[in-house]
Amino acid sequence: MHISHQILSVSIPSKVHDQSISPSFTCKILINQSKNALPRRLPPIRPPPPPPPVPGLELKPVAKPLRKGTTFSPQLNPLQKLAASALDMAEKLIVTELEKKHKLNRSVDPAIQLEGNFAPVQECSVQHDLEVVGTIPPSLHGVYVRNGANPLFLPTNGHHLFDGDGMIHAVKLSAGNRASYSCRFTKTNRLIQEAALGRPIFPKPIGELHGHLGLARLALFFSRSLIGLVNTSQGVGVANAGLVYFNGRLLAMSEDDLPYHVQLTTNGDLETIGRFDFNGQLKDPLIAHPKVDPATGDLYTLSYNVLKKPYLKFFKFDTCNKKSLEVSISLQQPTMIHDFAITETHVIIPDHPVVFKMSEMIRGGSPVVHDPKKVSRFGILSKNAVDESRIQWIDVPNCFCFHMWNAYEEINENGDKIIVVINSCMTPPHSIFSGDDDSLQSELSEIRLNLKTGKSTRRVIVSGVNLEVGQVNKQQLGQKTRYVYLAIADPWPKCCGIAKVDLFTGKVTKFLYGEEKFGGEPCFVPSNAEEGEDGGFLMSLVTNEVSEKSQLVIIEASNMKQIASIKIPTRVPYGFHGTFVSSQELRKQSQIKYPHIRIGDHEEFGHLTGRQPTKPYHCRPDPHTARPNCYNYGLAPEEALQSLVA
Repeated sequence: MHISHQILSVSIPSKVHDQSISPSFTCKILINQSKNALPRRLPPIRPPPPPPPVPGLELKPVAKPLRKGTTFSPQLNPLQKLAASALDMAEKLIVTELEKKHKLNRSVDPAIQLEGNFAPVQECSVQHDLEVVGTIPPSLHGVYVRNGANPLFLPTNGHHLFDGDGMIHAVKLSAGNRASYSCRFTKTNRLIQEAALGRPIFPKPIGELHGHLGLARLALFFSRSLIGLVNTSQGVGVANAGLVYFNGRLLAMSEDDLPYHVQLTTNGDLETIGRFDFNGQLKDPLIAHPKVDPATGDLYTLSYNVLKKPYLKFFKFDTCNKKSLEVSISLQQPTMIHDFAITETHVIIPDHPVVFKMSEMIRGGSPVVHDPKKVSRFGILSKNAVDESRIQWIDVPNCFCFHMWNAYEEINENGDKIIVVINSCMTPPHSIFSGDDDSLQSELSEIRLNLKTGKSTRRVIVSGVNLEVGQVNKQQLGQKTRYVYLAIADPWPKCCGIAKVDLFTGKVTKFLYGEEKFGGEPCFVPSNAEEGEDGGFLMSLVTNEVSEKSQLVIIEASNMKQIASIKIPTRVPYGFHGTFVSSQELRKQSQIKYPHIRIGDHEEFGHLTGRQPTKPYHCRPDPHTARPNCYNYGLAPEEALQSLVA
């Protein structure tokens, strides 16, 4: 996740930031975006000094130089320096001392959250000619990328697994049974500033924002922002959760910020291009799991805010990156919505009892709480809706699904239209935030929503085993599918293997990694439609906790047998979500053009060249999908950008 064509820098003015910018929050801290023009280049990250040790936590050093070049550094006047010193003193003598006396919940105890293979690693530049055992299928030529949380600094206080800085691991598979590996931080605004300052300064939204001490952390952070020590106008997110490839761009997602565009280079490296706002159309953060409709190529997504109404909005981007009208969704209270589902004609929006109550911090608690009085429900909304007037809400009691694997439409024996939702229902609902995960259950379930009667049913498909993080064949997303591929989360939160579940029969076929070997989300890559729904391959990064060696395993989905593995030269920590970018899609990256950026606008990186477009936007059919794609043919292709900005 790094910068080849470094374009998104962070400039911190010596004057106080615009007071008109008001803060907003999601499950992590969200701050409304500034309309100032983006700076020109992302500065490199310099190594910070070693952090103080955390009792019970022994980790190897994480930080080291990430790129050569100029250094980001705030220019403070004497008054600002005095204020910054006063805030540092207050943090050290008051907040930190009080935090030392506060016993950490196991869900935010860094000694637990970062133990073993959850510990962070350093960046790894591209390593070529990796050892391959078996044969890489020709249809898998491309790059497997997986996102995860990898804190640049060892935490000095509370830390949840979700709080770490985003790092992408990339395994490029090429003809001739060749493979390469690299891993890079995504250069978020947050990461760049903390690396320059040499310490963590942005609050950890789950690990630190609890009770009165969490309020103190927020007060310190906003005070530092007001005096110009940190700049929040370009986002505060970590980009550590989801990955989606859309319209020639790999986007790194987390709910606390806009997506970050990460370039996959021809030699297998990762370069952060910068925060991507879809040509100035996107002002608010997106959830971590937008959906690409396989029929149209459109990207459907949600955006939520936990401070002000509307708490939730729905919209889409077409294959020309044009944003639809925003549809505000009325919710009684701000709700954690990490995922949703699409069918051929509808979007399915969950409204669960895990909610945000900032007032709980005043009472000494966490802002993320389970509301036992709230009944889960699902909203069914047309994909083409221009407002929420026709959304239909159907209650689904005793249901909390962090992820939704698929949804589709069918007609039952009575002629009623049914929406079928395939997900994993998690109990207790707030366990991953409260630390009560000893009793956690994540059961693969089928929920049927009857649009005529307004009633729902829920059926557990697989009981007795925790199934989380997975995929269906993405070519059939929104359609009735027979198979779903899920990680076997045992012992939680580690994943000991992959389960292929036949949704028609309930049959479970398992692939287990082996003793002391654990992986993560399986990524399904279809080979060709003629081979059927399960014609394709599964991939997952697996680590042997004894030898601390990692590999990418490739499994034939039809029979769940391993056919190849690629030995990774460094340890790969456990992470979150991934995707596969084919060689055909990689070639389409070079077709992206960068239009001119207008003053006050954030159009796509045209400020790199300083050139006016010689031709307007045009749409023409993509040669692979026959769908329209928009490019500005008047500017040089992306490969020429380095020479243009050198």
